[in-house]
Amino acid sequence: MRFLIEAILFYHPWVFYNICMRRFFGMIFILIVAAGCAGLPISLLPTATPTASLQPTLFATASLTATPSPAATASLVPATSVPVTPPTPSSGTFEVLYHPDDVLYVGDQISFEVVSLPGVNVQGSSLRVQIDPPSETILGPVDFGPWGIAGRSEASMIWAWDTSNLQPGYHNLEFSVQPQGITRSERGYLLPREDMPPDQAAAHWVETRSACCAINYITNTASERDLTQLTTSIDSQAQDAMQKMSASFTEPITITILPRLLGHGGFTASEISVSYLDRNYAANLWEFVVHHEMIHAIDAHLEGDFRPTIFVEGLAVYMTGGHYKPEPLMPRAAALLPVYTNMYIPLITLSDDFYAQQHEIGYLEGAALIEYMVKTYGQEAFLAFYRDIHTRSGEAQSASIDAALQAHFSISFAQLEQDFLAALQQEPDTSAWVDDITLTVTYYDTMRRYQQLLDPSAYFRTAWLMDNKSMRERGIVADYLRHPHTPTNLALETLFITAHQHMSNQDYTSARRMLEYINLVLDGLVRDAFEPFSISQIASDYLAIVNTLLESGYEVQRLNVSGNTASCEVTTSTGPTLTTVNLSRTNGAWMITP
Repeated sequence: MRFLIEAILFYHPWVFYNICMRRFFGMIFILIVAAGCAGLPISLLPTATPTASLQPTLFATASLTATPSPAATASLVPATSVPVTPPTPSSGTFEVLYHPDDVLYVGDQISFEVVSLPGVNVQGSSLRVQIDPPSETILGPVDFGPWGIAGRSEASMIWAWDTSNLQPGYHNLEFSVQPQGITRSERGYLLPREDMPPDQAAAHWVETRSACCAINYITNTASERDLTQLTTSIDSQAQDAMQKMSASFTEPITITILPRLLGHGGFTASEISVSYLDRNYAANLWEFVVHHEMIHAIDAHLEGDFRPTIFVEGLAVYMTGGHYKPEPLMPRAAALLPVYTNMYIPLITLSDDFYAQQHEIGYLEGAALIEYMVKTYGQEAFLAFYRDIHTRSGEAQSASIDAALQAHFSISFAQLEQDFLAALQQEPDTSAWVDDITLTVTYYDTMRRYQQLLDPSAYFRTAWLMDNKSMRERGIVADYLRHPHTPTNLALETLFITAHQHMSNQDYTSARRMLEYINLVLDGLVRDAFEPFSISQIASDYLAIVNTLLESGYEVQRLNVSGNTASCEVTTSTGPTLTTVNLSRTNGAWMITP
């Protein structure tokens, strides 16, 4: 959903676009999050001791006023990547966010998030929305509260505005926050239903059964195209995960395949959700994401009073053999030490606030710690310790871990860390992993920066991951089908994929250069630069090629530029079939070659 501040049309289009995309999103249904999270109520029986369209939806902000002080105005402070200076109360009070993303059509079930900006006290406040005043159609009230694992303060109305019987065109919405008396008026535009791309218009939920799972997917997507391959992969990963966790299942595990990237590609709450798409700029291996989530699902159902996050996530990486790809855990973790990169995070810091730390480092350290403990004490002893951790109200996770370590191994958490560090220091020369480690951190930090700025529904701490069962019952697909796909999004996402290809080929110099270009483009967008992609020839080429393809009805999925030629994998609005399109540069312009 892009916003139109009507007056801004008189300024440069990059200014317009930057304001359009300033949004954060969240989800309240996530119980535990990351590249996977824990908690799936499936029946598991332990068998042993557990070892297109470019038309924008138009939403014009008319006013934001508070009674009796009419001085408050809508904030145009960008929701960019961290670090960023938080907006002050004087710069605005609330931000209104809409779902589904991108454009809105008649018939959509629209959700609202009203996010309070830093410094605004909304404790005890509630939200109401009036549609087309002075009509009596009022949505709400809903209370403000924490949202997502980030605990963002907002009021959320899920699928609250049913537009099925409305006419296309402009509609007025008035948001009211009480008891403060703050109001915000917006003018929104609904496109005619018949303007929806044909692949979206015909899309619907389908369930298929495999040996292990009830698999849900949306038609006319890459997951339907590759369903046989995906089903085989899911069964294989489930069987391996069950074997490694010494568990079996008596009921199907529910998996929802998402046609867009959310977070890093996987979540587990009431069911498993995994992303599968052609333009996957998270660049993870599908099999690893599925296996990671399977471990979470099994782990959540087995015994254990309290499972600290560092071990929950570490166990999934350890049992999978890597996070996004196969990786030797101890050698890579050793590359975090000061003698190499100085990126090591103290275990107490990591255990007490896991998701606030650098993501890839936290997962690697958690997994390497488990590998060290298994090698030192044995897997059976480690799992007995892990299943016997308890916590008291208000107690830090590190304190709970310390107590269980004392009970099982007569060792403190601090001493365990010292022993762990000593073992890392004894690893053979790990300098070969330094480039891979540092670029992996840079890559995913840059990816999350991109998400926060230009694909905010995907950012893992506030991802727009809904109750999949309710979505299927309601027949809602738009929340997952639609996502930002402007030329800027497409160009940056394909730049990410190219950067990762360089990393996979161990061409770290080229990978580093591509990530620098991406960050420079994002810098330019933040400061409203005139032409952000002009920072390099390759960035300019990617944007120009994307625009050429869009003009011909193609959406790029992968892009490879070599001098004055380019080869692209593309799809159209008729479905997920991949085709190859070649381009060449002629007189400075990129043209499709016959």
